[in-house]
Amino acid sequence: QVQFVESGGGLVQPGGSLRLSCVVSRSIFTFYGIMGWYRQAPGKQRELVASNSNGGTTNYADSVKGRFTISRDRAKNTVYLQMNSLKPEDTAVYYCNVYPSLEYWGQGTQVTVSS
Repeated sequence: QVQFVESGGGLVQPGGSLRLSCVVSRSIFTFYGIMGWYRQAPGKQRELVASNSNGGTTNYADSVKGRFTISRDRAKNTVYLQMNSLKPEDTAVYYCNVYPSLEYWGQGTQVTVSS
């Protein structure tokens, strides 16, 4: 069963921080080598912002490099996204998925950066 359950979003002021979590079904977490965090802002296409491989290689979109950190906890089948120095343009619904993504998506978690 494919399952992505995202949480941790909310309303935060510019410059603030949030930590997103995504619990992934064990079969997905075990079979796929690369996990990613994606986001979709209103009126825009969904984009990949960070990815993390089984071997520990991480990649980030230029827009979040130096501010976001992706990590995973294999024992908990969970992927995290630590977001610091948040900007209004980070406002979006955030999703986790494998990379390249599957057709199935979780419900996402809303992040709103506003004063």
